[in-house]
Amino acid sequence: MVNNMLQLAYSEGAIPLSVLAAASLAGVELAAKANPKFSKGSQPVLSLPHRSAEIEGTQYILRYIARVPTKDTELYGTDAFSAVQVDQWLDFAPQLAPGAGFAAACQAANKALTLRTFLAGHSLTVADAAVWGQLKGTLQWDKLRKAGDLPHLARWFDHVAAVPALRAVGEQHGPMKPRSTAETREAAAASGRGGGDTGSFDINLPGAAEGKVVTRFPPEPSGYLHIGHAKAALMNRFIADMYKGNMLLRFDDTNPSKEKDEFVENILADVKALGISYQRVTYTSDYFPQLIDLAERLIRAGHLYADDTPTEQMRAERMDGVASARRGRSVEENLAAWREMQAGSEEGVRTCLRLKMDMSAPNKALRDPVAFRCNATPHHRTGTRFKVYPTYDLACPFVDALEGVTHALRSSEYRDREDQFYWVLRLCQEVWPGLPHVHIFDFSRLSFIYTVLSKRKLAWFADTGRVIGWDDPRFPTVQGVFRRGMQLSALREFILMQGASRNVTVQEWDKIWAMNKKVIDPVCPRFTALRTDCKVLLRLSNGPERPEVVTLPRHKKHPPAGVKASTRSKDVWLEQADAALLAENEEFTLMDWGNAVIRGIERSEDGAVAEMRGELHLEGDVKSTKWKLTWLPASGAELVPLTLVDFGYLVTKRKLEDEDVFQDYVNENTRWEVAAVGDANMRTLQKGDVLQLERKGYFIVDQPLARLGRPAVLFAIPDGKPRPILEPPHPSYYPGGAPAAPNSAAAAASAAAAPAGAKKASAGTGLNPKPADAMGSATAAGVKAAAGAAVAAAQAAGAAATGAAAASAGGARRLLQPEGDVGLTPSPTPQPSGNLSGHM
Repeated sequence: MVNNMLQLAYSEGAIPLSVLAAASLAGVELAAKANPKFSKGSQPVLSLPHRSAEIEGTQYILRYIARVPTKDTELYGTDAFSAVQVDQWLDFAPQLAPGAGFAAACQAANKALTLRTFLAGHSLTVADAAVWGQLKGTLQWDKLRKAGDLPHLARWFDHVAAVPALRAVGEQHGPMKPRSTAETREAAAASGRGGGDTGSFDINLPGAAEGKVVTRFPPEPSGYLHIGHAKAALMNRFIADMYKGNMLLRFDDTNPSKEKDEFVENILADVKALGISYQRVTYTSDYFPQLIDLAERLIRAGHLYADDTPTEQMRAERMDGVASARRGRSVEENLAAWREMQAGSEEGVRTCLRLKMDMSAPNKALRDPVAFRCNATPHHRTGTRFKVYPTYDLACPFVDALEGVTHALRSSEYRDREDQFYWVLRLCQEVWPGLPHVHIFDFSRLSFIYTVLSKRKLAWFADTGRVIGWDDPRFPTVQGVFRRGMQLSALREFILMQGASRNVTVQEWDKIWAMNKKVIDPVCPRFTALRTDCKVLLRLSNGPERPEVVTLPRHKKHPPAGVKASTRSKDVWLEQADAALLAENEEFTLMDWGNAVIRGIERSEDGAVAEMRGELHLEGDVKSTKWKLTWLPASGAELVPLTLVDFGYLVTKRKLEDEDVFQDYVNENTRWEVAAVGDANMRTLQKGDVLQLERKGYFIVDQPLARLGRPAVLFAIPDGKPRPILEPPHPSYYPGGAPAAPNSAAAAASAAAAPAGAKKASAGTGLNPKPADAMGSATAAGVKAAAGAAVAAAQAAGAAATGAAAASAGGARRLLQPEGDVGLTPSPTPQPSGNLSGHM
C-alpha cells in the first residue's frame, strides 16, 4: 500500500542521487520529496512506515536498501570479502564532495580502478551507486573528466552511467550545466545547485557579445575593501570572463576629503589577494580635464545650473519636490558662477552645479542632483590643481562611456539610481558625440548578521580605537577576514555560489566559516595546547624514566603536512576540566600514546583536582575508553607559551536598520584571550600558518614566538558552529546568546551524561572530537622515512631539542598566501580499497 511506501526526505537542491539509484537497482519503491524545513547540509532521512522508524544519512540508507530482499540482486557483494569492499567504498564516497579534496579523491579512485570493472566484486553493487551519485551530483567532475587525467575513473563512470536505472536517475534529477565557463560549473557544484539564497549565472546579460564585454570595478579610495566589495569585484571579473571580455579597475577618486594613497595601495593589495586580474588601472581623476569641459558643454546646453541655496534648504526642497529659485538662471549667469567655482572664490565655494532633471519625479534621485561642488582639500593625485570636483552621479556614467565600459555591474542598493544613470548618460551623449551606451546589471548586496559594511561606520570603529586598524580580525574587510583565517578559495566559493541573484538576504557568518573549515581541515597540521591556569599533573608510575621522543604525522590523513616529534615523560600535564572527568581506577586514552589508568586523585580545598597518580596500560584498547584526552609532557621538552585569542561581533543587534543609530548597538566587549602552552613543535610556526589545536579548534598564527619570550599569538578561526571557539568570560561578549564553548567542567559533565551512542571523544576541554579515519588511519610508513632523521636528531641532541628537530621534518602548511598563488594543493586521499584491491 502507498501508506507503507518508504519516504525519502532531503534538503532542497541536494537530492541524494545515489539513494535513488540504489533504490531503482534494488526495486525498492520510494516517495522522494524535498523538505523545505531541512537546512543546507542536512542528511537525507528515510522513513520506514511499517516500522515507525527513520534512518538518517546517505551511507546508512544505502546499506539498508542494499539489504532489502526485493529483486534478485546482490548489491552488498557476493561474499564477505566483497561486502567489506562495499563498506570501504561507502565510507570513501563522502570524500568526493566538491571542494579542495575533490581532485585528490578522484585520483585515488582512479588508481583503485586501474584493473577493475566494478568497485567491489564482479558485479554492480551499492558501492558503485554511491560513488556514481557523488560524481554525477557535482559539475566539478565534468572539468576533471574532460582533462583526461583520470582514464580509469572516467571509463568506469561511463560504464555504470549506461546502466538503465542509473541513466534514468541521472537524466531526471542530475544537475544541469550552466551556460558559462568552467569556473561557473565549479561554483554551481559547490552551491548545491539552487534553493535558499543560492543563485545562478545563467543570466541573459543585455547587449552582451562574446569578446566585447567590458566591466569595471570602481572602488572609492576612502577605506579598505570589505567583503561586500569583494563580491562586487569577483562578480565583475567573473561575468567578464563568461563573455571572454575584460575588466577595468578604476578608482573613483572624486572626494579629496576622504581619499588617501594608503587606501589606494591597500585596495590594490586586496584585489591581488583576491586573485582578481584586470586589464588596467585607471582613476576618475585621469579625466578631470574632460569632466571640466563636459560641465561647460552641459551648461551651454541648458542641462546644468549653478545653485547657491544653503545645503539644508536644498535638501529640504529636494525632499518636498520644490524647485530651486536658481533653477531659471541664464546660461551666462551659470557660466559666470562656474568660473567662480573653478577659482575657489568665496562666492564659488558657496555654489554647486546641479543637473536639471525633474523636481516632481517620484524617484527623488531625479530631483536635480548635484553634479559639481567645491573642495579646497588637496587631492591625493592632483594636489591643488582643481578646486571643483564632480560627484559620482555625474562622473560614473560619463567615464564609463569614455573608457568603453559596456556593462556597469553594481549591487541592487543602487537600483533607485538606475534611471538617473541613464538620464545623465543621455545628456552626456547629447553634448559629447560618439559616447557609447552602457548597460546596467545589478545583483544582490552582500549583508551579514551583526555586521556593518558602511565605510563611514567602519572608519568610526577604527578612529575611536575600538579596533586596531582596518585589518582587525573583527572587521569584515578583506584583510580582516584573511587575518582571522579565511581562505581565498572559501571566500570565492561562498560569493560565487550566490550567482547573479537579485534576492536580498542577510547571510549568516556560520555558513562561510563552515565552508572555510572544509578547506583547512583536510590539510592543516595538528598540535596540542593546554590552558596555563588549569594544568593538572598526572604522575605515571610506570612511565619512561627518561623522556622518550617519537615521531608522529602532523596530519594523519595528509602526509605533506610533515611530521612532529612527541616527547613522552613520566609526568604529564592534563587540563583541569579533563582531570575532573576521571575517577579512580578508570581507564582512559592519552591521545597519540595509549591507555592509562587513574590510581589516585588529590583534590584542593575547593574540590578541584590538584594532582593525579596513574599507570600506563598501553596494551589496552583505545576504542573501548570513554575519554580521549590531550596532554603535554611535564619534563623533557620546552613548552611554547601561547596567547589564544577569540572575538565577538562588533554590534549587538542582529540586523541594523537604516533608521538605527549604530553607536547605540556597539558591543564594548569583543576580544578575549587565554594563556596557554603548546607542544614544542609550535616553536617554529610563522605568521599566517593555519593549524588545529587538538580538541580545541582551528587557529591562525598572528604573531610567532618572539625571542624575548613573548608568547606566540594565535587567533581562533570560527568553524561554522553557533558558538565561539574559546569560551568568553561573560555572555555579553557574544551577542545573540550564543552558547559557550564546551571547554568547561559543566560541558564535560553534560557530555558524560550523553547516551552511550554519542561521540564520547568530543567532550572535555576541546571543541572538536578526535577525527576518525573512515578509510583506515594514514599509513605511518608514508612518513617514517622523512621522520627518521628528525627522531635521530632529537634523541642525539636531547629531548629539549624536540621542537627544532620536529620542525625540520616538515613545516606547518601556510594556507593563505596573499602575495602569490592562494590556491591549495589538495590533500592526497587514502587508497579506497586498502589491502583488498584485486584484479578484475
